[in-house]
Amino acid sequence: MHKILFICHGNICRSPMAEFLLKDMVAKKGLAAAFSIASAATSREEIGNPVHYGTKRKLAELGISVAGKYARQVTPADYHNYDHLIIMDRNNQRNLERIIGQDVDHKVSLLLAYAGRPGQSIADPWYTGDFDLTYNDIQAGLDGFLKYLGY
Repeated sequence: MHKILFICHGNICRSPMAEFLLKDMVAKKGLAAAFSIASAATSREEIGNPVHYGTKRKLAELGISVAGKYARQVTPADYHNYDHLIIMDRNNQRNLERIIGQDVDHKVSLLLAYAGRPGQSIADPWYTGDFDLTYNDIQAGLDGFLKYLGY
């Protein structure tokens, strides 16, 4: 089983978009049983809040529901419970290290690294308002990630 946790600042825009897109992708390939996919925040700012309306709207265009998803914060236990902790930007990495400590098992990676764009960040639509750009970047990262896993 591949256990994946997507991480961004608030867990209302980018990381839930990645979570639900990957869930949809693996379900369409008949691979859902081989994956455990979730998302979380490095901050406490949005804990308990639903997915941002922009992410919700973009995913709804694709027929993907985010019903029942509420923001939660990463915990130290998540580092041990997941195989891959995939972050959206370098700020997430610094904040994540404050929570989990050093990445001694090399589980943390940037999503766009899987799209051949190491060091690049997924733009935060909270600030840009461009959920299409965020979607395109996340989709490219997820396509690369599935190839990395051999799917």
